[in-house]
Amino acid sequence: MKQIISIVLLAMLTGVTAAGQKTDDVKQSRQAVKQFFGQLKGELQSAMKAGGPVNAIEVCSEEAPAIARDVSKEKGLQIGRTSLKPRNPGNAPDQWEKAVLKEFEQRKANGENPKKMEKHEIVEQNGQQVFRYMKAIPTGELCLKCHGSDLDPAVSAKLEKLYPEDRATGYSKGDLRGAFTIIKDL
Repeated sequence: MKQIISIVLLAMLTGVTAAGQKTDDVKQSRQAVKQFFGQLKGELQSAMKAGGPVNAIEVCSEEAPAIARDVSKEKGLQIGRTSLKPRNPGNAPDQWEKAVLKEFEQRKANGENPKKMEKHEIVEQNGQQVFRYMKAIPTGELCLKCHGSDLDPAVSAKLEKLYPEDRATGYSKGDLRGAFTIIKDL
């Protein structure tokens, strides 16, 4: 009887610990996204002021991956961006991300505010338990300079040069541009 009680108590404590861990992972993920987005937005705004949208494309091409690496290293996780229409094929969504992006699109169609959309869960990946998190990226007015339908010819030329397989145009303000994505080993 004592052994059964011990097993039940251990299972309950493990569940509480897992739930607490998940809460901490969500908090950490939100902070990582805020840090990544904040740094990227600052760099994009500076580039736009210095040389317009063509200059900002360089930031996404060169500086965004470096910012993601730095935040990932600092936070002990893997952060990036993905989309159903990626600009960089290296940012194409995996199966879990694709399902979440489609879920976000459905939630938006049902009237949910994309700015508040996020999803997180613990999943098995390559035989390991990992924490997954995604935060939607709605298309803002500034985004349309490089992701909209009516692009400046210089922007189109720069995108063609850097991203010959670009699929990340044709968006309107408020569309789901993609999502920040996080993977954390448990």
